[in-house]
Amino acid sequence: MGTEAMLGLTGKDFVILAADGQAAYSIIRLKNDADKIWKVGKMLFACSGPPADAGNFMEFIEKNVILNELRTGIPMSTKAAASFTRNELAHALRKGPFQTDLLVAGVDNDGPSLYFMDYLASSEKVNKAAHGYGAMFTLGLMDRYWKPNMEEAEAIDIIKKCIKELETRFIVELPNFKCKIVNKDGVKEVKL
Repeated sequence: MGTEAMLGLTGKDFVILAADGQAAYSIIRLKNDADKIWKVGKMLFACSGPPADAGNFMEFIEKNVILNELRTGIPMSTKAAASFTRNELAHALRKGPFQTDLLVAGVDNDGPSLYFMDYLASSEKVNKAAHGYGAMFTLGLMDRYWKPNMEEAEAIDIIKKCIKELETRFIVELPNFKCKIVNKDGVKEVKL
C-alpha cells in the first residue's frame, strides 16, 4: 500500500475515477502532475505503484487490448479486459511481479462496471473503490454518500469530499488530482 490515492465510483450510466498526481520513489517526490489514469479503448485504467512498474504494465495491457481488437474485430468488454489484466498480474506474480494496484472502469451494454484489482491479482467487481493509504480516509465517505443511479454531479461531489478529507486528515500532501469519467460516448476529463 503506497501513499497514493485512487478513487472510483459507478453512477447511473458512467464510472468516475480520480487519482493523485504524485510520482514518488521511496521518500522522494519526483513530480506532482503524473497522470495515473490511462484510456485504453473505451475504458479507463487507474494504476498506482512504482512509476516504472505502473507505466510498463499499463503499456503492456494497452497494447494487448488493442491487439486483441485488431485480431478479432471486436472491442474487449470491461469484464474481459479486467479478466485479462488479472490473469497477467497472476502470471507476473510467479515470475517478476508488478507492484501495481488498479481500478478498471468501463460502460458496456449491461451498464457501468468498476473492477478493483491489487498487485496480488485479486479482482472484484464493485460499485465504489479506493487504493492506497488514501482508502483509509475515503471508503467511509463513499459508503455514506454513494447510491445507485447517481448523476455525474453527485459523483463529482463525493470525489471532492474525499479529496477534502485527504487534505484534512492525511499526513502526506497530495496536491493534484486528475479526474476522468467514462460513459457510453467515451472518456472526458473533469476539472476539480
